[in-house]
Amino acid sequence: MTEQILVPIDGSDPSTEALAYAMETYPGATITALHVIPVPEGYWAAFGDPEEEIPGYDRAREHAREVLAAARETAEDRGREIETETLTGKPERAIVNHAEEGGFDAVVIASHGRDGISRLLLGSVTETVVRRSPVPVVVVR
Repeated sequence: MTEQILVPIDGSDPSTEALAYAMETYPGATITALHVIPVPEGYWAAFGDPEEEIPGYDRAREHAREVLAAARETAEDRGREIETETLTGKPERAIVNHAEEGGFDAVVIASHGRDGISRLLLGSVTETVVRRSPVPVVVVR
């Protein structure tokens, strides 16, 4: 039985649709909406604490709060409650690690999100999550 569902969200319409899909498809499951604040690798990683060093981090944190508040509203509109979490890092890596370490039974993810040029069928984050996830992944198109 699927009891713990992880839904990565970025504030895009496709990620909101993935959240709605998860709530409809898994009515008895605990759903966690996860927003990952992207942190560039390389140069910035050398500074130690990316949360204090990266320009615009405060705005990114505020955006995360707004995205998660909207996710909670979406759940309330459907008569559900969800858990929310924010992580910092490379989104695909953070999602896969959290799915594994958090004891989730499945990941429900949008086929593409807000960022740039998407791949032919899947966004690059989604593609990596599908390939590396230790749990089943449902891709919502």
